Amino acid sequence: MNRGKGRGNVSGGGGGRGGANLPALRGHNDALLLDLLRSAGAPGLGRAELAARTGLTPQAVSKITARLAAEGLVAEAGRGASTGGKPRTLLRLVPQARYAVGVHLDRDRIRAVRVDLAGGVVDEWSGPLDFGAGPDLVVEAVLAAVVRVRARGPAAPPVGVGVAAPGPLDWRSGVLGPVTGFPGWAGYPLREVLEVRLGLPVVLDKDTNAAVAAVAAAGGPGGTGSCVYLHVGTGLGAGLRLDGAVYRGARSAAGEFGHQVLRLDGPPCRCGGRGCLEVLCLDAVARGDLAGAARLLGEGAANLVALLDVDRVLLGGRVVAADPDVFVEGVRAVLAARRSVTGDLPPVERAVVGVAEGAAALALGPLFGHA
Repeated sequence: MNRGKGRGNVSGGGGGRGGANLPALRGHNDALLLDLLRSAGAPGLGRAELAARTGLTPQAVSKITARLAAEGLVAEAGRGASTGGKPRTLLRLVPQARYAVGVHLDRDRIRAVRVDLAGGVVDEWSGPLDFGAGPDLVVEAVLAAVVRVRARGPAAPPVGVGVAAPGPLDWRSGVLGPVTGFPGWAGYPLREVLEVRLGLPVVLDKDTNAAVAAVAAAGGPGGTGSCVYLHVGTGLGAGLRLDGAVYRGARSAAGEFGHQVLRLDGPPCRCGGRGCLEVLCLDAVARGDLAGAARLLGEGAANLVALLDVDRVLLGGRVVAADPDVFVEGVRAVLAARRSVTGDLPPVERAVVGVAEGAAALALGPLFGHA
């Protein structure tokens, strides 16, 4: 069978993912083209460019794009400049053709967003939540939030729902672990329960993993390469993006950033340890000492940068959002002071996309060939 130009590393905007001219890989090839068109945005790409970047034959690209157009996912974006012959037709993704819902379950608040295929927020809603009230009440809160944002917006088929929750949890099985502060959640199959109740595919992941996935989906700082997202809210955690992919660890336990011990004789932490970064940092926040909290966060960030040698440090969460300049400058100052250990100073910036948006990006991921 003809496999086109091969399936190895292909130059261009496809991120090195090659296509294959085999009917069994229809979904794979569809995802390759949709991902390229999403990255191209409104200007679009021509069929010849799509073929060159994927390694698919022009004939295969024409068949796939015709099918995607019939499904409403792809439309013409106008004509490209002529290179001596007939001007080429440009194709673009139709953002409104499908949507996903992202839900952020914090310990005391729930936020839901409806996003289109380009990641644009079409609608959002937030309200109070008592995560400690137990699974039954939290599930009902998720269902109500999803219904709210699905009802308001243009009619389109849903792709699925992404849910971001406190950890630990197993993102593969969709089962929660003994969530820090709420051990009664251990063993609860949240993803399965929600899929049955919603009748839609559901992706479940830690809040910090969703946030770092949002960075990549938005194409902003840290979208490629390696970065760490540090979240300061009702808890303290990290999302890791290493070599262009979200890193979760073999047991889905990566990113428990807040439970590194900074003071051996420090105050007890709800994880059972003493002197953890989380309890020290949140105690400083509770006292109104945001500068002190930022310095503590910076010490933890410096440890992480020295260990992983990441390209960027991104800060997010409600505490950071309340005074982002204090936290960005505080973390940056500590990294600069420890440059002999961390090496060249990585940029420190506020994350511009939220956790709920990241959860929606995870739900959209399979459509574009991303896990």
